[in-house]
Amino acid sequence: MKYAVRRVAMLLITMVIVSLLAFVAFDLISGDAATAMLGTQATPERVAALKAELGLDRPLLVRYGEWLAGFFTGNLGISYNYNQPVWDIIGPKVAVTLVLSLLSFVMIVAVSIPLGVWSARTGSGAVEAGRTAFNQLCMAVPPFFTGILLTWLFSTVLHVFTHGSFPDLGEDFAGALGYLVFPAVSIAIPRIAMTVRMLRSTIREELGKAYVRTAISRGNDRRAVLLHHVLKNALVPVVTFLAQTMAEIVAGSIVAEQVFAVPGLGRMLVASISNRDYPVVQAIVVILAFWVVLSGTVADLINQRIDPRLRLGGGV
Repeated sequence: MKYAVRRVAMLLITMVIVSLLAFVAFDLISGDAATAMLGTQATPERVAALKAELGLDRPLLVRYGEWLAGFFTGNLGISYNYNQPVWDIIGPKVAVTLVLSLLSFVMIVAVSIPLGVWSARTGSGAVEAGRTAFNQLCMAVPPFFTGILLTWLFSTVLHVFTHGSFPDLGEDFAGALGYLVFPAVSIAIPRIAMTVRMLRSTIREELGKAYVRTAISRGNDRRAVLLHHVLKNALVPVVTFLAQTMAEIVAGSIVAEQVFAVPGLGRMLVASISNRDYPVVQAIVVILAFWVVLSGTVADLINQRIDPRLRLGGGV
């Protein structure tokens, strides 16, 4: 319990530091935000009035404190480009990217773990060489290329889905989920190959250890030893890798959303950077940073449950 509390405290401290750095950086980059929002209609009087309205005439730390409090309530400021609350703009995009990321991650875990265990137990000679070559091919092909092939095959040739016609997630969740299967596959394929390779390697390393030979020599079933002991120990580095994968899936989704015309957070980030809409970019950066830190924290907690020796300071 103490370990979990420490990890959550570290997560919160990290997020405060990241959000502060992001707030200060974008405040410096954006310069005079009021002038940027008014554009050609900017006059000294209008600029001063807008600064007062938006609170930009107050000290930086005061504004950051209000922004941080607003982050947890959905009040992330006003978009320069749309002149609307930032959360109203990015909220639906966050939901789409979250569903896409979770769908990709479920595919990775559901396919790679059984395949990794099977790969570690079987294969030799030509079969092993062919499997290794195919695995390396899957790792080498970038998601955007896989996405283009899937779009051509399932949209242009087979007409399974219509490219660019993404259903509204709130109104047609099943239809949106069906559309997201294809970008999720393009994101998942290289990560499945990497996870299978890592799990296969760690399982084979564990199988060569003395405790496995001792357990089998005492008459224990080899399959039971593999599932209840070897796999448990082999999963520790794999869980850490999957946490990194969960963080990197968001980066992969930026490309996949462009290829499949999915209106998610990635497309919004690219458009906001192009339009210099810094409040939107800042909010997205902090959300992505939170996703990365949360993934690492969850991985540490899972690994601690798998192997209590990893518990910081030996607390319980």
